[in-house]
Amino acid sequence: MSPRFLLFVLMCAAFLPGRSVPAQSVLDVTPVAAVPPPSTSFFPLSEIHRGLHGTAYTVFEGTQPEAMDVEILGLLHNAIGPHQDMILVRLHGTKPEYSGVVAGMSGSPVYIDGKLLGALAFRIGEFSKEPIAGVTPIGEMLEVRDEARDKGLRAEKQGSEQGSGNRDQGLEKAAGAADSDMVRPIETPLVFTGFSPEALAFWKEHAQGLGLTPMAGIGGSGSVGHEMTPVTPGSVLPGSAVSAVLIRGDLEISATCTVTYVDPTQLLACGHPITQFGPVSMPMTKTEVVATLPSSYNAFKIINTAETVGSFTEDRETAIRGQFGKAARMIPLTMHVAQDGALEKLRTLHLEVIDQEQLTPLAVMVSIFQSLAQRNGYAVETTYRMRGTVKLAGYPVVKFENLIAPTDFAPANLVAALALGEQFNRLYANAARRTPIESVDVDVDAIPGRHTAQIESVQAGATTVHAGETISVETTVRPWRGDSRNIRIPVTLPATLPDGPVRLLVSDGGTLDRLMQPPQFGGSTLDVSATIEQLNNLHANDRLYVTLLAPDAQAAIDGHTLTALPISMANVLEPVRDNRGMTLNGESAVPLGSVALDAVLSGQQVLTLRVE
Repeated sequence: MSPRFLLFVLMCAAFLPGRSVPAQSVLDVTPVAAVPPPSTSFFPLSEIHRGLHGTAYTVFEGTQPEAMDVEILGLLHNAIGPHQDMILVRLHGTKPEYSGVVAGMSGSPVYIDGKLLGALAFRIGEFSKEPIAGVTPIGEMLEVRDEARDKGLRAEKQGSEQGSGNRDQGLEKAAGAADSDMVRPIETPLVFTGFSPEALAFWKEHAQGLGLTPMAGIGGSGSVGHEMTPVTPGSVLPGSAVSAVLIRGDLEISATCTVTYVDPTQLLACGHPITQFGPVSMPMTKTEVVATLPSSYNAFKIINTAETVGSFTEDRETAIRGQFGKAARMIPLTMHVAQDGALEKLRTLHLEVIDQEQLTPLAVMVSIFQSLAQRNGYAVETTYRMRGTVKLAGYPVVKFENLIAPTDFAPANLVAALALGEQFNRLYANAARRTPIESVDVDVDAIPGRHTAQIESVQAGATTVHAGETISVETTVRPWRGDSRNIRIPVTLPATLPDGPVRLLVSDGGTLDRLMQPPQFGGSTLDVSATIEQLNNLHANDRLYVTLLAPDAQAAIDGHTLTALPISMANVLEPVRDNRGMTLNGESAVPLGSVALDAVLSGQQVLTLRVE
């Protein structure tokens, strides 16, 4: 049966009594290309008018793009912003009419007469009864390609290491185009592979306004390695699904959208930003769509990431740009988790996290959060002894060791993620850092139960003492749900103590850190070397410390603590304090002794003695 005869039959059937054929049924028989045409010519925006028909391509299942019929409804000038137009379209076809506009569909190329018009990029309204969408014109997307090409050599020479632009502005812009709930970017599914619902909630809480749609348990990572796969002609087509990877390895986080434009060296995708951080460095992978889940509330694609083919280098207002064959900067993160010191129960996770200022600290924290919970021995009442190192090119290794216990408000894996993330970010976000983080290695021993203790009371063997004398300080601590225990610490007083009252501080490590390195408000940021020294000199939180509060001046400057300063030197440093580059105290903290505990200690008390 010829197509012309079939068309005649359908048209006649429309006029039969009791029978009706949707107008689109006639449109559906129009032959379309099995694969998207090559992106060599572009449809002029000036020729757009209502009533035009075209074809869009996206992947509903597998890796092969499928065609959808597109009806042009009109052109909306300045709909997204100044000089940023949007083409309003209606999708036709069995699949788009059933599933609606799908998260992950953004970037799907739209063609008219074989010429590329632009990319499906915007969702119109909520719970829409028709698949009406907004298209980003290809001319606006090509600006990202051309700008990257023009500045390519200069950017390579300068070694652009970090994202640019105002962070909050980029996040807010990515979250909602045109500041309207009626017109917003089609969601970019952020698939969490191997993460629990609790880890997903942790991400959502700390990534407000990121403009991504987190989803757990609906994707997977390919079994292929992270090695670069050469791109051959036709292996990446317009309409194919691609993913930007934030974390990969034993856990994975990836954001998926659709390819709009391809040439031999690069591609453009999405038709809107993922984050709008500007220059980025994220692994770019091919993607298999396992299934498309229809939903009137939030239809989305279930995906598996596949082989790596390059990296995304630009995340801009109208498109993200990927470069074939270019390796992304990633930070290796290795977690060794043992149960109560048993090597036979050692579990190792190998990860790589994105090296991007706005995302890396959160990626590190959520990886630690999940790594600690991802084992059969996990329990809410678990204490972790954590030892780790951070290697920064050109600097000494940063070392940290802490005992992390649960609290009444949070499990230990959450406390550990926040604590280690805070220390990591002090180094990573340092404004003076110019070299990359080379690796993060963490060794964890999971100890069943909550191991915490509180200082209850403190007393000295004598209240009248002599300079140079060794005295005994007795402290009563109460473990969580345990009996109080007395700890005796012998300490020797300095032989140079003058007669008169003197104070002893009995405390946890955090109190001593705040005393020796008070926080500076409005002062200059420590440089990298000073930050590393300060981090390496933090006091352990599972030890009980006895500290002499000597009646001498103490200065904290550039990560160093200077105790027992002569008055003359304190006067010399006074201008530095006025410039908020230093803190100056009237007492010096002189550590006298400490004792290890098998618990996270909290509390402080002060003893007053008299020296004769």
